[in-house]
Amino acid sequence: KTIRKMTEHKYKLLCMGNPLLDIQVTADKALLNKYGLKANDAILAEDKHKPMYEELVKNYTPVYVAGGAAQNAARGAQFLLPPKSTIYFGCVGDDKYAQEMRNAANNEGLTIDYLVNKEFPTGTCGVIITDHNRSLVANLSAAEKYHETEHLDLPEKWKIVENTEYYYVGGFFLTVSPSSILKIAKHAADKNKVFSMNLSAPFLSESFKKPMNEIAPYWDLIIGNEDEAVAFAKSQDWETRDLKEIAKKMAQLPKVNKKRQRIVVITHGAESTIVAEQEGALKEYPIISINPKDIVDTNGAGDAFAGGFLSQYVQGKPIDECVSAGHWLANINIKRVGPTYPEEKIPYPGN
Repeated sequence: KTIRKMTEHKYKLLCMGNPLLDIQVTADKALLNKYGLKANDAILAEDKHKPMYEELVKNYTPVYVAGGAAQNAARGAQFLLPPKSTIYFGCVGDDKYAQEMRNAANNEGLTIDYLVNKEFPTGTCGVIITDHNRSLVANLSAAEKYHETEHLDLPEKWKIVENTEYYYVGGFFLTVSPSSILKIAKHAADKNKVFSMNLSAPFLSESFKKPMNEIAPYWDLIIGNEDEAVAFAKSQDWETRDLKEIAKKMAQLPKVNKKRQRIVVITHGAESTIVAEQEGALKEYPIISINPKDIVDTNGAGDAFAGGFLSQYVQGKPIDECVSAGHWLANINIKRVGPTYPEEKIPYPGN
């Protein structure tokens, strides 16, 4: 019965990515140096990072948050949307971490449809906060065992895809299942639906350039921050490092679905957000100013922005309103620990 309800329900937004339980600690530069980490980066764990997870749990006071960039954005969008508007796909293990994520999603009204892999534990992400920076080290584990043949291709799952109008995929999913992303992107183009993605991390444009370039022509909406945008420009051998120029160039890249204009959104920390549209329009939007004393934690701010933006975008609101909602939710998020949202829903003034 539940499966039938899920497949027949029309969701506004389907998000897809790597579900990870964040193990978040506040530390100093010594911990970063010990594991060769940068203060504001996102990387995949190598063997040298494996002991770090135990150290975070043993020597610090960790906060556990249901994370993974696309899941954070999905939870953010759902925070501003009516119940049962957003559904999320990804792969988890059969363990207490997966259960914690399920509970968190249920509490926030997000519908989750995890593929469960019993052989690998649920993925985790070490989050080290130093000052207002966050260093992310993801140990994907079960998250990288997502196979479309076991999930996306099943008739009842594909029915969910067909019943949804908007899609959002985290760039990190390029490391796991580019074929799944492509399948959804092609469906979106064929049916004139909206396919959106996030650049997610600088290393993806460099190390996963081929799948990134294969999927880029399907982007109707692409979101990234300043470092990710510069890394993308470098990967394309563009001379410029100017964010406005990069946004314009990204907007002009070849596009499969000619019925929709591509929109490029580049966030830039405390600086204005840049939006470029394919036909040439370029706008800057100042963020909501905040006293540095009120910033608790910037981990998840970009995901909160994406979630806020998407919440209005899937309702067909103008881009100005989408950006405004993104800034509003990110502003709430950075006053809290981790990529979390208040338990008591705060009505979005723009709704």
